[in-house]
Amino acid sequence: MALVAAYLAMVEANMLDRVTMDFWFPAGVLTAVFLALHVVIRLRAPYADPVLVPAVALLNGLGVGFLRRLDLGRAKASARADLAVFAGDGGKQLLWTLIAVTGAAVLLWFVRDHRSISKYAFTLGLGGIVLVMLPAVLPASISEVNNAKLWIRFGGFFAIQPGEFAKLALLSFFAYYLVRKREVLALASRRILGIDFPRGRDLGPVIVVWAMSLLVLVFEKDLGTSLLYFGMFVVTLYVATERVSWLIIGLLLFFGGAVLAYVLAGIVGGPFTNFGQRVDIWLDPFADPYERGYQLVQSLLGLGTGGLFGTGPGAGNPLQVPEVRNDFIFAGMGEEIGLFGLTALLVMYLLVVERGIRAGLAVRDSFGKLLAGGLAFTLGLQVFVIIGGISKLIPLTGQTTPFLSAGGSSLMANWLLVALILRISDAARTPAVTGGARR
Repeated sequence: MALVAAYLAMVEANMLDRVTMDFWFPAGVLTAVFLALHVVIRLRAPYADPVLVPAVALLNGLGVGFLRRLDLGRAKASARADLAVFAGDGGKQLLWTLIAVTGAAVLLWFVRDHRSISKYAFTLGLGGIVLVMLPAVLPASISEVNNAKLWIRFGGFFAIQPGEFAKLALLSFFAYYLVRKREVLALASRRILGIDFPRGRDLGPVIVVWAMSLLVLVFEKDLGTSLLYFGMFVVTLYVATERVSWLIIGLLLFFGGAVLAYVLAGIVGGPFTNFGQRVDIWLDPFADPYERGYQLVQSLLGLGTGGLFGTGPGAGNPLQVPEVRNDFIFAGMGEEIGLFGLTALLVMYLLVVERGIRAGLAVRDSFGKLLAGGLAFTLGLQVFVIIGGISKLIPLTGQTTPFLSAGGSSLMANWLLVALILRISDAARTPAVTGGARR
């Protein structure tokens, strides 16, 4: 939080040529919120991994600070007198942080054993599918933003992204299902190039999830969500069976579906038109730099302007990047903190993912192992697809950057994800007591 406070002060110094006392308000609120979470963890999960919350708190705090920087930039551009007033996206993100951390604390307080989640696995699986497909069946007027149907808007003042919560529900179901079916799915029918491939009859679950991910791509027009759901299932399947063949089959199915979607994208007005446009932009964003390729071009220019060390917090022009508060927040921050700063943020994500995988390796029950591994991988995959998109490594996906981007749904879902990893890590690290019982 000292780093977050320093960042907030530097933003004001560069933008206002002075440092007001207003920067203490978000820093103080964040410090109080995370200290309260720390107390809950000490009471309810005293053996939980101590690295997770500080790493996530830094990311969350810097996200609030950068959104406040955008608010000050807009106010300055419009010559408003209340430049120092903490409001706008920064204020909303601060409120959502309070709600999200409270949700994580409630989960830790009432869910004393992660294995109890498996009792509701089928309910969670059904609920996850409903949450995934719900925006697709709703009218575009309340579900579509930037050609992707991912939202449910309630009037003009509130919106949620149900897919963010669906990934947690589906992961819980996948972990439970694969624990029960791992022996069957690990059976091999034939050996090709030194790799044992599964029996044809066991491909059913993978084909079903693959088809569901294609339906997401067709009806919700979102590549990132489709990749996220299918990827987390295939990796969880690999962790359960330890067979590389499942990864190969998963990659073949996904890339085959992506190529098919791109081929069919030439049909004007078809379901894959949006996907085809994203691929074309990825291949050559400078072909139309002021229209379709404008977002990616501005993102690349922002990253390039930042160089190694950046222009300094508050000294860049991130507002020239469209959707810098959401999809392109990493590019906006990269202009001001440079490659070294972005690398530090990536190290924070790496720490969270690594600690999640470590919790999965250490916990004793199979359900906890699969759930922790799936949660950690899902977070890493989400970071990969969004940063890969803004840096032109892969086509743009429209995913949010965890803990940084503006938005309550993403922040709440990812804090719940961290709470689940904390619960599992507490179970893994709790020492045995006399008689073989565990606390």
